[in-house]
Amino acid sequence: MTRDDLAEMLAEQTPACGPARTALLSGATFGVWPGQVPADQVFHTYRTRLRITQKRGQATLGLTESVGLLRDVEDELLRIGWIDTTDRAWAFTLFLNATATTVLACTGVALSLPETD
Repeated sequence: MTRDDLAEMLAEQTPACGPARTALLSGATFGVWPGQVPADQVFHTYRTRLRITQKRGQATLGLTESVGLLRDVEDELLRIGWIDTTDRAWAFTLFLNATATTVLACTGVALSLPETD
């Protein structure tokens, strides 16, 4: 999959897709993991991540929406992709269909925790 192919697939599925596309077109590293994963397994993992990031106060983009979309496709097989911004401030996870031809959802998480006093 090329950078341009992936950029074209990132529409407005979730609020993280635009920033992920911008990062990708700005030179971010990216990839798609080999193999497929059941959506219900991914749903449970990311529902837990949502709770943890909310508890920590960690900034996210599109995580709530992605969890909802993953719940809706629980019977499907997915491919998982990633985009890491060049400044390492954000990591995006992409949830693609089984053939990696469509992005179903995208989430981003800030890689630094908020400072506490």
